[in-house]
Amino acid sequence: MFRSYATGIIVLFAAAIIETAILSNIALLPVVPDILLISHIAIAVKNGKVQGQTLGFVSGLFLDMLTGVPLGFNCLIRTIIGYSAGSIGTAINTTGIFIPAVCGVLATLLKALLTWLVSLCFPALINTLSVFSVDFLWEAGCALVLSPLLFKFLALFDGFILMPQRRVR
Repeated sequence: MFRSYATGIIVLFAAAIIETAILSNIALLPVVPDILLISHIAIAVKNGKVQGQTLGFVSGLFLDMLTGVPLGFNCLIRTIIGYSAGSIGTAINTTGIFIPAVCGVLATLLKALLTWLVSLCFPALINTLSVFSVDFLWEAGCALVLSPLLFKFLALFDGFILMPQRRVR
């Protein structure tokens, strides 16, 4: 159990560093693809609600510390997304291409809606991304393409990422 959480934290930290240090500095991208969110839901879908919400809080904390947004903003949003992804994880099969792509787009949509809800309380602090904007469509398109790739890549590490009761014997 500890190995699963530790591996998940390491994967999410690496994704946060790649997203904030490398992808954010590429001038050709209109928005930064959220590989941290996709990695987080890939782990949450496989391991359930408890690990999904725990790693969601941790990934949000990483993102809050690396990007300079108000502390707790991404923690709240990614905890809710992790719990939601972990809730549906036992009912779906993520080995194909279609389901991971749908999971990535739905998580991006849920992130935009939760950001908008939180921004109603703090309009001066948070710049929201409109669901009908070109930037949101670009981010959703990136999630559509990158989700199956990241799900397949993380499946290579299932021996380390999966909780002991979730492993297939």
